[in-house]
Amino acid sequence: MIAIEDVSKRYADGTVAVDRLSLQIPNHSITVLVGPSGCGKTTTLRMINRMIEPSSGTIRVDGQDVQRQPVNALRRSMGYVIQNAGLFQHRTILDNIATVPRLLGWSKQRARARAAELMERVGLDKDMARRYPYQLSGGQQQRVGVARALAADPPILLMDEPFSAVDPVVRRGLQEELLRIQGELGKAIVFVTHDMDEAITIGDRIAVLRKGGRLAQFAAPDELLSSPADEFVEEFLGGDRGIRGLSFLSTRDLELDRSRVFPIDADRQRIARATSARPADAQPVLVTGIDGKPLGWTDPAAWNGDAGTLTPYGQSFEVGRDSLRVALDRAVLSPTGHAVAVDGSGRVLGIAGQETIAAAIRAARQRHAATSPQGTEYPQDPPPVKATR
Repeated sequence: MIAIEDVSKRYADGTVAVDRLSLQIPNHSITVLVGPSGCGKTTTLRMINRMIEPSSGTIRVDGQDVQRQPVNALRRSMGYVIQNAGLFQHRTILDNIATVPRLLGWSKQRARARAAELMERVGLDKDMARRYPYQLSGGQQQRVGVARALAADPPILLMDEPFSAVDPVVRRGLQEELLRIQGELGKAIVFVTHDMDEAITIGDRIAVLRKGGRLAQFAAPDELLSSPADEFVEEFLGGDRGIRGLSFLSTRDLELDRSRVFPIDADRQRIARATSARPADAQPVLVTGIDGKPLGWTDPAAWNGDAGTLTPYGQSFEVGRDSLRVALDRAVLSPTGHAVAVDGSGRVLGIAGQETIAAAIRAARQRHAATSPQGTEYPQDPPPVKATR
């Protein structure tokens, strides 16, 4: 949908912000621009809607040269979200969201109805409609910014580090919300960030730029992690790219142990009989509620039926939805070294130890090595839901 063809941006003082950049940005996907400071990420983004004019080259949207389009009409055809939302402080939340539809000539009633619809879509309570931006938290303001960008239903959404000013918990929530909205609407989204984890979480494709605005690599996140193009990309990805690569290995085939999972109404004798024939006698067992959801760990020899004596189980992972990276993290943080596996409703399916997860990782890589071209480490299975990587 967006074609960037041999585009450069040079300033009068000789600074080259972008150098002969070419990218094909597909529709119905999130393309993330990453790289060190001064690599031209934001400049590239702003050249798409002509907030910055390129020095040379061509940018096309649906085959049409953006330079041949009226600049105001071009910008109104694209949603734009920036850090700190950039809201109008003197306007209510409802009227902030309705800004572009009103500029396009929509009636006030229609624009406000659309704004109210979008408030619900981005997870804002309707009672916030008459508030002003200063009365909202940073995360809520960013949701307003996303809603405003979507108000006229543009096919393209440009996002310039929109979540970088909020805390990590809010940031994760906003990322998940963006992925949910994208799953429903299927926009062409160009997203700028300096955070590689954020790029991997939300991106369908990632463009890594060098200083001076030169393209180093353009690839899907799993390909980028498994096969960096050169030392620059490898160094930019960081020393934990192998762990990050586990984000693309599914837990759906992970072998789970059900033998050490017991309901809260199981007596000590039943647990003893079930564990006495194995060397794992001394290992804790997982106790579940009558609804099948996890309650905590206990020593099988000391279990007295009192839920108050259980050791907290930590966090669980959802089989098939969460990745092996999540499962391994849960096991490492677990007081027993075992992660609790649950289904979509939170009921326990079994447990998995670190050794079991490591074996699953080795098996996945061996399967992939037998069927894939040389040089790629990670399997190209359908990736887990992005928000759970």
